[in-house]
Amino acid sequence: MASSVYVHVPFCARKCAYCAFYSTAAEGELVHRYVEALAREIASRPVPRERPLKTVFFGGGTPSLLSLRQWERVLDAAAAAGWLGAAEWTVECNPATVSEDKARLLRERGVNRISMGVQSLDEGLLDRLGRVHSRDMVFRSFDVLRRAGFDNLNLDLMFGIPGQTMDHWRGTLREAIALGSEHLSCYEVIYEEDTALFDELKAGEFEVDEALNAEMFEALVADSAAAGFRQYEVANFARDRTPAPWAGLPADHPAVPSHACQHNLNYWLGGSYAALGPSASGYEGGRRYRNLSSTAAYCEAVERGALPREWSEELPPLARAGEIAAFGLRMNAGWPWAAFEAATGFDLRSEWQGEMSALQQRGWGAIESDRFRLTPDGLRFADAAGSEFLRGGDAEVRWERFAGKPRPVVGGVLS
Repeated sequence: MASSVYVHVPFCARKCAYCAFYSTAAEGELVHRYVEALAREIASRPVPRERPLKTVFFGGGTPSLLSLRQWERVLDAAAAAGWLGAAEWTVECNPATVSEDKARLLRERGVNRISMGVQSLDEGLLDRLGRVHSRDMVFRSFDVLRRAGFDNLNLDLMFGIPGQTMDHWRGTLREAIALGSEHLSCYEVIYEEDTALFDELKAGEFEVDEALNAEMFEALVADSAAAGFRQYEVANFARDRTPAPWAGLPADHPAVPSHACQHNLNYWLGGSYAALGPSASGYEGGRRYRNLSSTAAYCEAVERGALPREWSEELPPLARAGEIAAFGLRMNAGWPWAAFEAATGFDLRSEWQGEMSALQQRGWGAIESDRFRLTPDGLRFADAAGSEFLRGGDAEVRWERFAGKPRPVVGGVLS
């Protein structure tokens, strides 16, 4: 069992216009069947006491759509399997589905981090995105979570929304920062196939203003820094209550703030992680896999005691190292030579010297005495820069979709 676990809860009250993650309507019988199947899958993945979980992440979909009783069933199964006590346990919530009882239950049973999908604090833009919550629900739910004892809260925000102005964006940033959360995840809208926004874009109903989006990104970096957040990854910003170590760096190094999302750090640094639930992706024992992208098919497989796999593969070592390089370059600190070799067994300077030099000449990369990192301009296009490090066929097609979480960076390929 990997030390990190991702659990996909596939239900939404309504599909958002930008979302390409697997989700389905929250129909009563299907939700009940899913919860029972998930409890059974959790029971099949026990954690030994001597190797407790480091991180658990319930994503979606909308995990907070599950009822109080359904959460009790899931958490009981997790307790029986030895999952409780994870250093970081995150649950994604929609502001419209946070209640006092549910927040209190999650906190009492070991969940210690909430990621709330705010996206915008402008009512018109929330409607444009197809969100089911209002701005007032954001403030109410934030207070509910604080009263329940959560002291590690993330707010998801989006920029580059069709019709969004700089005034809209700065207003949302200002109000979100004023709430006092420990973490911000801020993503540019990416137009993925099979989404309503993609169809509207292809139909010519609006145009993407790349210059405005770049200005919004610059405002994000500047405004968050002025408010005490540290950008540690292209789209992620955290407050720094106490020094935190990272990948061989000294404990007082500023590269990663203390409230950085440890679960996502594990992705970016090439760690292993288990995946439960329909469409969830994992990497364990040198193999990566994706579960069935159908809730009914997932439930059926678990009910008959089968692995609910859609596909599974083992990458050649160099291809896997290329993926790890690409993901890690999303981080501001880049890859220290020693840390990359420890993670992959390869020397970044020998296998990817040409790619690093080309990115440096373009102004996107910086080769330093102890590491390679992307420049601020390079970070703006981190996925495009990272793709230069990929090696080998299917890896170049699948890498950006593999993790399922986190969402992708600005200005690059999809994930």
